[in-house]
Amino acid sequence: MHHIDIELIEMTLDVMKYVIGRVSATEHQIGKPKKSEELLALVGETVTPKGVGGEYAFNLWKEHLAKTNVPVDHPRNLAFVPASPTKAAIMFDLITSASSIHGAYWMEGAGGIFCENEAMKWIVSLTGLPEGAFGVFTSGGTAANLSAIVTAREHWRENPEFKREKGLIITSLGAHSSIKSMAKVADVDILLVDSEEHLTGDALMETISTLTEHQRKCLFAVVATGGTTNAGIIDELDSIAAVCEAENLWFHVDAAYGGGALVADSVRHLFKGIEKADSITIDPHKWMFSPYDCGAVIYKNMELAKNAHSQQGSYLEIFKDEGAHGFNPTDYQIQLTRRVRGLPLWFSLATHGTDRYKEAVERGLELAQIAGRLIEAHPDLELVREPSLSCVLYRRIGWEPEDYTHWTYENHDKGFALVTPTKWKNGDTYETCSRFCFINPDTTEKDIQLILETMV
Repeated sequence: MHHIDIELIEMTLDVMKYVIGRVSATEHQIGKPKKSEELLALVGETVTPKGVGGEYAFNLWKEHLAKTNVPVDHPRNLAFVPASPTKAAIMFDLITSASSIHGAYWMEGAGGIFCENEAMKWIVSLTGLPEGAFGVFTSGGTAANLSAIVTAREHWRENPEFKREKGLIITSLGAHSSIKSMAKVADVDILLVDSEEHLTGDALMETISTLTEHQRKCLFAVVATGGTTNAGIIDELDSIAAVCEAENLWFHVDAAYGGGALVADSVRHLFKGIEKADSITIDPHKWMFSPYDCGAVIYKNMELAKNAHSQQGSYLEIFKDEGAHGFNPTDYQIQLTRRVRGLPLWFSLATHGTDRYKEAVERGLELAQIAGRLIEAHPDLELVREPSLSCVLYRRIGWEPEDYTHWTYENHDKGFALVTPTKWKNGDTYETCSRFCFINPDTTEKDIQLILETMV
């Protein structure tokens, strides 16, 4: 037994050394993926009857496996929506894991849930929602959107007239893919409004006016976007809210990516109307510098969420007892078992203060404007549209779709940068272009210049 304890201590020290190296390093490699067969050839079989030993397995990770991942916080990883967790959040993610807290019920996780709720209070305050609004942390935007729409549908079905009806929701063509995915899981129909740029109240009303009588009966919610993932476009939230109120529809705002920008004074006005939402999705693991995975769903009326999601079971009754007297996050979203994934965010906020968050988000917005100016000054490049939030769409004049793909892989293979192409609707056709998304405040103007210089 004593021998095992020493091994465990040595392993712990090795892990801590690795973590210290990771969070203190100023330069990181952009890893390059390898095929599964190549990795198996490098590391061999690792899950065996006797095991290969912790030290050996850890060395395989460091030498081979770690190098085939692309760190989301690399300053030249500008693809998809990257992330940039603070060092404080990363360190507290370790403590979250080591603490083994089940974050479903207050009775088991009071300290952790208290901290999560302190972070949530700050997020809710950014939205401007009325007194009584609150939220819970989820695994990400898909789980948050799903939790919100299930809440909306269950509330709609409180009317016996709709009990057996399949619900319908409306969103824009630019909405995140998770909206379509979540509609499948919730088994609701979805109608996409083909808006040129942002969805407006007028376009929404026009779409509603084309519905059949039965479709209108089944329509129960509208999903607006607070910063599209592809281009950073914010729907006209105020006018959409007015339509939803007039038509008695649930108003959900998916601000998974853009929600972090609510802290930035320079763009807060673009979100006017978000305070009228019935529910909002925000992903702290995107623009609130939290580690994966950390999403959030916020409700204007928490009681409606509880009615939809609270799970019943004889062995769960103790948690509902008055003696537990506390907030039970599991009652407000689809998961029963849950990690206290808001804990690293709380520690980061407590460590740095919200002013630093404001500065870091403003820097992401500034980097998009800097990139826009560099692109406009380049003879071979042009903007597809003006930068919006921290997204920049631009084209290399004369390039075909395969040129963008080749360029992406070439930069990735060199371990230099990860910038991926996307598609943008230009009239009736879709054109391939390149896209930056800035989250990491450590990305520099020089990084942007160096990337653009490779587009020869």
